[in-house]
Amino acid sequence: MLWKTAPLLALVGQVLVLENGLMRRPPMGWLAWERFRCNIDCEEDPENCISERLFLDMADRLAQDGWRDLGYTYLNIDDCWIGGRDAKGRLMPSPKRFPNGIAFLADYAHSLGLQLGIYEDMGNFTCMGFPGTTLDKVVQDAHTFAEWKVDMLKLDGCFSTPEERAKGYPMMAAALNATGRPIAFSCSWPAYEGGLPPLVNYSELAEVCNLWRNYDDIQDSWSSVLSILDWFMDHQDILQPVAGPGHWNDPDMLLIGNFGLSFEQARAQMALWTVLAAPLFISTDLRTISAQNKDILQNPLMIKINQDPLGIQGRRILKTKSLIEVFLRPLDNNAYAVVFFSRRTDMPYRFRWSLSLLNFTSSSLYEAQDVYTGGIISGLRTETIFTVIINPSGVVMWYLYPVGKLGTPPQ
Repeated sequence: MLWKTAPLLALVGQVLVLENGLMRRPPMGWLAWERFRCNIDCEEDPENCISERLFLDMADRLAQDGWRDLGYTYLNIDDCWIGGRDAKGRLMPSPKRFPNGIAFLADYAHSLGLQLGIYEDMGNFTCMGFPGTTLDKVVQDAHTFAEWKVDMLKLDGCFSTPEERAKGYPMMAAALNATGRPIAFSCSWPAYEGGLPPLVNYSELAEVCNLWRNYDDIQDSWSSVLSILDWFMDHQDILQPVAGPGHWNDPDMLLIGNFGLSFEQARAQMALWTVLAAPLFISTDLRTISAQNKDILQNPLMIKINQDPLGIQGRRILKTKSLIEVFLRPLDNNAYAVVFFSRRTDMPYRFRWSLSLLNFTSSSLYEAQDVYTGGIISGLRTETIFTVIINPSGVVMWYLYPVGKLGTPPQ
């Protein structure tokens, strides 16, 4: 979560190199926050409260319903799990809601081929008021997480000063490394400093964090998705070069399967997050997700593109007066992901284009596979004019590849 009143000052001091070798591709998994928030009333709502039961249920769904096998391997606890600290200052989960402890959940996740993520805050309290990690607790908390066999830490930034964050995030990275356990590190640090230079040094950040939140928390609405997208596009010249294997920009969770997006908007968020090489963290109820939304999130070609080994974040390369935008992401084997996105609110729009409009100059013959329909579009050369029909608030997404290079589309 992002505490909007946090002061924005320059980051200071040297940072230590993370060197954990993790997250060479954008992480994928499930995260509790957007769907389940800080619901801790297990008497009135036992199936949906933040508890051991909820995470066991989601672990089962990830393992049994095809998610894990597609790459959604992280099971991530967010805020509101903490019960306090013991007499020695060690973090403890709520004994009523997590009666068997966090290590039990980690063991269960690992038995299913999953990884467990956990949440804390670089500050006096978490954003929801639970005990935070102050500077004197960084090393102790890192060792606690390692003892519990946690695989990922999301460290928020509420109730702290810029100076505390500038010391605390690098300290935590070093402390996690020193445990000897591979623990991926997700930082909210830049979001609390405004997300941009000179207040944020992205070169240093990449040496501290595996992924980072840059901007506002996502909410369950299309306007929230657009706000995040607009901020990323307004600053893509800064953000695009700093993303890559082991260090990713994180535009926040996927809303797909919840309440605020239409079918077209759900497909749009998935395509746009994929072209941005974003982490794919689902935050919906996997016990009740519809087949339609499951198909969007489990699209194998979409996931293949998101997980492309080059790890290059895409860019918006065309913004038209007709409210059509085009995004391009370079992929392995001289292929590309192309997203045609409509901000229109009236009717399907026929967009005429050619590869030359996307700055292609090669004389190669291309084919494209529509990522959502599976259809093949053949005979694409630089000057070939084609028409795509894009629904309002929707996308058309292509996997574009030179025929001579790949020959056939990926399966």
